[in-house]
Amino acid sequence: MRKILLVEDDELLQVLIRDELMDEGYEVVTARNGIEAMSLLTNSGHKEPDLIIMDIRMPKMDGIDTMGHILKSRLEKPVIIHSAYSGYRENPLTMAADAYLVKSHDFSQLKATVCELLDARRDEPLSAGVA
Repeated sequence: MRKILLVEDDELLQVLIRDELMDEGYEVVTARNGIEAMSLLTNSGHKEPDLIIMDIRMPKMDGIDTMGHILKSRLEKPVIIHSAYSGYRENPLTMAADAYLVKSHDFSQLKATVCELLDARRDEPLSAGVA
């Protein structure tokens, strides 16, 4: 089962997205801000997620700072920025994400992007030198 880390501070939206993704057959782990997300990502006791969906405007550590930490940590996971604000699209750190989606009440684009990114990862050849 593919695992997704959903980083969203709006509790209702977090539940709605989580339930939609679980209905699609994904395991979903949630965090309410970037600090919680980085804790989950760096805790070796947890299976790493296959993909990260992240809001931008969150308390404690926003999505832009979290994206910077993800890049510094060299976590090679696809990231979807999922924000109500399209204005952050041109930020260099958000441009490093694999996708930038503006939030909508219809989750079909989000689910399609998740599927597309996970399928693309599955089809990537193994790196040279990996036995």
